[in-house]
Parts: sequence; C-alpha cells; structure tokens
Amino acid sequence: MAHAATPAEAKFLALDLGAESGRGVVGAFDGERLRIADVHRFATGPTRILDTLYWDALRLFSECKRSLGMAAASHGAGFEAIGIDTWGVDFGLLGRGDVLLGNPRHYRDHANDGMLDVAFELAPREFIFGRTGIQFMQFNTLCQLLSLQRAGSPILEIAETLLFMPDLLNFWFTGVKTTELTVASTGQMVDPNTRSWAIDLLQRLRLPTRILTPIIAPGTTVGALRTDIAEECGCNAVPIIAPGEHDTASAVVAVPASTTDYAYISSGTWSLVGIETTAPRIDSETLAANFTNEGGACGTTRLLKNVMGLWLVQECRRTYARRLRDYSYSDLSSLAAQSPAFGPLIDPDDPSFLAPADMVGAIAEFCAATGQPEPDGVGATIRCCLESLALKYRWVIERLEEFRGGRIGTIHIVGGGARNGLLCQFTADVMQRPVIAGPVEATAVGNILMQTIGSGHLASLAQAREVVRASFDLEAYLPGPETDRWDDAYARLLRIRDVN
Repeated sequence: MAHAATPAEAKFLALDLGAESGRGVVGAFDGERLRIADVHRFATGPTRILDTLYWDALRLFSECKRSLGMAAASHGAGFEAIGIDTWGVDFGLLGRGDVLLGNPRHYRDHANDGMLDVAFELAPREFIFGRTGIQFMQFNTLCQLLSLQRAGSPILEIAETLLFMPDLLNFWFTGVKTTELTVASTGQMVDPNTRSWAIDLLQRLRLPTRILTPIIAPGTTVGALRTDIAEECGCNAVPIIAPGEHDTASAVVAVPASTTDYAYISSGTWSLVGIETTAPRIDSETLAANFTNEGGACGTTRLLKNVMGLWLVQECRRTYARRLRDYSYSDLSSLAAQSPAFGPLIDPDDPSFLAPADMVGAIAEFCAATGQPEPDGVGATIRCCLESLALKYRWVIERLEEFRGGRIGTIHIVGGGARNGLLCQFTADVMQRPVIAGPVEATAVGNILMQTIGSGHLASLAQAREVVRASFDLEAYLPGPETDRWDDAYARLLRIRDVN
C-alpha cells in the first residue's frame, strides 16, 4: 500500500524515464531519511515507422501526466517539487508557435550510421574531443544533427528550438524552455570547462546555433507547473526543479560512497562506468581510450565510459520470446548460473550489438568471426553476456586507475543491474575487490535528492549520500577465489578485441 507523507516529511515526485521503462516515484524526506514509493510504471520503448525508429513523445508526456495525477491521488496534492530525468542525446525540435516538428528520433536509428566519418570530414577528431571531452559515439546529438543536415531535412531548416527529451517534457509542463547541463553534455556540443555551448565547434560543422537555449545547472528551478496541468492532475502549481536530467547523472548522485577511492557502475540498458572528478580530463590518453567527460551534479564531472550494458540480455530475451518462450530476467540469470564458466566471450561494445534484429544470432556470429564456438544454449548465451560485461568493466576501471593515479578500492553498482547478483559477483571476482550493490532505484533517488538540494532541504552532495546510506539496504559482494581463471579470461577478451 502506498504511504502518505507525515506532516514532518517533504514530498517530491521523480519522473524517471529510461530507455526501456519509465516510472513515477514519490519521495518522502524527513531531513535524515528518504522513503520512496512507485505510483506508476510504463513502457518507454521506441516505435518503428517505415525505416525510422522514433520516440512517441506525446505518449511519454501523457504517461508523465498520468504519474502526476496518480501521485496526487494517492499521496495528496502538496508536492514541494517535481524533477524529470531521461536518457541522453535525443531531442525534439520546435518550430514557429512552439509546435513539435515530428517525433524525436531514437538514438539507435540507422540514420546515424556513418555520421562520425562525416564529422571528421569537417573537423579533426582531436579538435572535437578537445572542445567537448565527449566519447565518440555515432548517436551523439552532434551526429544526429549532422544526419539531419546531410539529408536536407526541412525540419532542421525551420526549427527554432532544440530541447533534449527531459527539457521538452519540462517545457510542456511549465511553458519554460531551458537546457539542463548534464543532459546537454551528452550531446557532444558543450564546452566542459565553461559549461556553455561550444559555439565555435558547431559553426565549424555548419550546425545551427539559433536553436539552442541557455544552459542551467542541476538543482535550478525551471518554472511552476502550468495551471491547466495542475488542475487536470489534481495537484498544486508545484515547481519543476531540474535534477541531473541525464539519468546517469541522477544515478551517480545516489551512489552511497563515503570515501573518494571508488568507481561507480550505473547499470541498466547501458553500463556507465566511471569516477567523479573536480574538472574534466581532456588529453591524448582519454581520447585514445574514448572516454567521456559529462557534466555532473554540484560542479562535478563524470569521467566515464559507456559500455553496452544489459541491453545485451534484454535483446536476447526479446529474441527468445519470439523463438522459444518468454523468459523472465530471473529465469535467464538462473540458467546462466547453471552454465559452464569461462566459455566464449564477446566485446560488448562491438558495433554489431548496437541494434541487431537478432541479438542471439549477432553473438553467435561474433564468436564465429573470432574463432570461438558459439554459446551452447540459452544459459550459455546469457553467461557469455554477463562474463563479457564484467571483463569489460575491468578494462574500463584499469584505465580509470591510470587517469586518477591510484587504485580504486570499491566498486558501487547502482540501478537495475544491482538486482543481477550474478553480474555483481562476476564484477567482484574479476576485479578482486568488493562490490556494493544498490540502491536499485538510484536514478529516481538521485533525482529526488537533487530536488531536495534545489529546494534547500540539503546543502551538498555529501549530505545527499549520507541520506542514501541511511535509507536503503545495500548488498556487498566479496571476490571469490578463481583469480587465475578470471585473469586468463581477461587476457582472452583483450585478444578477441584485437582480432576483431
């Protein structure tokens, strides 16, 4: 049963939209502890029309309004704030009269194929990285805009405003157009030192700058909920506060670290593996390793690398649902645990896994191309995904240790992947150091905590993390004894990456 906040508790609502699902989460904060309750969950996945993959932005907005109405009905109308976070890079374009010019395209759409090469024709790789510090991925906003430009898109020509997905939802809720730093930074268009648009880069790539709005910091009040929406949803004209609008930025706020020698893995559809720094690191080493410097909460920088993540398992599950049966994630983990260890491996970030029609087939083809046997059955395929992910985490964390000049003592896994005990244990084993898993709802928790900072209930990121440690159960995974076998598997992964 949903709980109602007591008079001593402040109420907040997080609208947390991921690449697979979204949720409305109410948080009740008493000054020391945070209690959360889901009020609504909904699918967010893309819609394919002809050859293009889109987000159904109007449906997502309707689901957000439904979440607000359900929250007001079950918890009362008096919220202190609302915060919205989503995935990064994707955006909507508004035209004259603030009309949405078509559905926003999904980052996995194949129109982005080859756009990195187009970017490098206009500006050297070193120049783009030097101005943005962002990892090169073909679906970054920069590449998506180049794709529209190359196609002669009439939408881009008449667009007056670009809003990233959470900013688009904020605009529809408040009527105020802004761009929040953490989500803007994912687009490869922001100067990480000044935290403003890299105008010279955009001009060099001949991309329009007139469509950009001012960048605001996480914790800033965007505006008040429009009166018509407040009446429709049965709530007060509550302020909307920008959390870390990029879902990873919010998740990192909820990392329950008490020391500085840690790395985080925000684990979901993607695995974002990184550390927090006080300034961006933009040099030949981070460029060569293709790391990213994204904006973080409270003046921090998220030095991290995107790893393909549990998308591999999600898409295998979808393939099996068509071919065999609709396995639950628990079923798949159990089958993987029963399968032999240290079988074939994949590089999770191989481009063939970005958007295959058949993930199971793509894994089999990768194994054949790298001289390995195909995984033998469902459990072996899922174990291949999980072992390969843990081994790729090791590669990323070793680079992070080089960048920070010291050993990382603890790894925090937050987000939905914290539920996957097998992956958490594999990570502890391959890294030979403890893994702390949780909170599972890190993105919603971090979203709410940034609202508490923005509304003055908390003063710092350190205080927010004290609240996380006091409020949520965490699970520790200690490394097992098979160090040599994991070392051998790691050496094999490195050879596979070289071969491929």
